[in-house]
Order: sequence, then C-alpha cells, then structure tokens
Amino acid sequence: MSEPVWDEVQRETLEALGFTLWQRAAPAEALPDDPLLDALLRAAGSRRDHPDAAALCRGWGPLSRLRDPAAKRALWPRLRALRRRTRP
Repeated sequence: MSEPVWDEVQRETLEALGFTLWQRAAPAEALPDDPLLDALLRAAGSRRDHPDAAALCRGWGPLSRLRDPAAKRALWPRLRALRRRTRP
C-alpha cells in the first residue's frame, strides 16, 4: 500500500472540519491481452473493465489449459451460470 497522503495533524484537522478521508483503492489487476479471455468474459456476461474480472479469470485457471477443447466444454456450465446471474 502507498504512503499516507496526510500526516496525523492534517488528518485530525481535516476531520475536525468535517471532511471524510478516503483511502485510494489499489489499481486493478491487468489482464493479459488474449482474445480467448475476452470471449470467456463475454460468455460469462462480464467485461474486461469490470472490477471482478481479474478474480473471475483466476478462478478459471491458466488460459493455456483452457485452449484444450475438453477443458473449455467443462467450463461452459459455469459460464452459463454466471451469465444467468448477471442478467436482470
């Protein structure tokens, strides 16, 4: 995590003035630029820029394994379930 932006005196002063101090969120994890990954995210009803996209992709395992047709077929039921959950 990065260093605090405000020191202790500044934080106390800002809070006394009624300001709410927020912490900056960590940057989103970069996803590899791979057409298979984009296709899987679309099939799951998600997008590359969705906040949970990296966690979702990590759950699928390595992309090299998903290039195997049997592994892709085994993943389809999970993708369909995700897509059903994201639809209104």
